[in-house]
Amino acid sequence: MKALSARDAKYNFGRMIDLARSEPLVVEKHGRPVVVVLAVEEFEKLSGKRVPGSQNGGRNNGRE
Repeated sequence: MKALSARDAKYNFGRMIDLARSEPLVVEKHGRPVVVVLAVEEFEKLSGKRVPGSQNGGRNNGRE
């Protein structure tokens, strides 16, 4: 699993999105993991919940 610092995530938001679409991504603050960013499809699979606008129910397949 890849990791980014909170600063890198902030200043490279597009890169973070690209990375998280291929595998879950840990965002670290002060060297400690604080959040995991993951693709909508993975969230739906893990949670059993649908995200409005996602592939299963939306017009833009969850992508902008």
